[in-house]
This record gives sequence, C-alpha cells and structure tokens, in this order.
Amino acid sequence: MSEATIRRATMADAVALSVLANRTFIETFVEDLEIPYPEADLGGFLAHANSLEAMERRIADPDVGTWIVEQDGKAVGYAVAGPADLDFDGARLADGMLYRLYILRGLHGLGLAQSLMDVVLAWLVETFGPRPWLVVFSENHRAQRFYARYGFEKVGEYDYPVGEWTDREFVMRRS
Repeated sequence: MSEATIRRATMADAVALSVLANRTFIETFVEDLEIPYPEADLGGFLAHANSLEAMERRIADPDVGTWIVEQDGKAVGYAVAGPADLDFDGARLADGMLYRLYILRGLHGLGLAQSLMDVVLAWLVETFGPRPWLVVFSENHRAQRFYARYGFEKVGEYDYPVGEWTDREFVMRRS
C-alpha cells in the first residue's frame, strides 16, 4: 500500500467524494454505531447531503475548504470546513467550523485522520481564527476523544436531522 496524499478537492473529485461520503456515513452511523435509521430517512438524507450537486457546491464555494485523502489512486477520506454555519448560541460565521472529517473504516489507526485534521485545522485557524466549532454524534466516543486531543471541548448539545429522525449531537469548540 502506498503512502496517502492529502490535497484540496477539485470538481474532478466530486463524484468520488459523493460516493465516499455515503460510504463513510453508512460505515460510521449505521454499521459501527448501529443507529436504526428508517430506510426512507437515511436514503433521503444521503441523497440530499451527499449528492453530486452538494459536493460540487462545496468544492466551488470559495469560503469552504474541501480536502480529499487518496491512497493507491482511490479516495479513502475527506474533510469539509468553512464558516460556522451552526444554529447555536455564540456561533458566528466568522468563527469557522469543521463540518466533516471521515476516513474509511479499514484505514483507521494509520494516522490518516490525524494528518487530515492537521491540514484542515491549520486552514481553519489561518482563515477563521483559533477557536473553530464542530458537531459530533453524542455516542461517537472515538471521534470525541480524537477531537479532544486537538483542544475541542463540549459546549452544548444540538439536534441534527437525518430525515425525520433526529440525532443528538455534541457541539464542541476549540479552547
């Protein structure tokens, strides 16, 4: 297996990122965390949140950073960050926010998430300042520990809709 590369995504990556986003969401929330999403809610959410059009909008948005992790010519991880678009007391667009950071499950533990987080966090700090936000599923303890190592602390809770289903999320902010 070759060394992974991390780079800013381009429009040519939109299809691969859309597929990867769906795959990592299902791996994380359906398979690993065993959330029993109703099929209609999950399908509708994925079709909207991770559609090709949604990825193209993210990549094209000058205020949003989208990164892809590639290994052996295949997309194995990605991250998206930008203005703190969060309906939470104290959150301002000027603060910045990590929207998503995922690595395929089979590659966990190899340092790819850390390398990706280092790149994205450096961009967030340079672009928006030292105290970005993020939202993480309340039962995703692995991710919470990961973000805590980067100085993120829980500051509240937030309901995140997946169709008609609602996930309880923790709002975290870098101290």
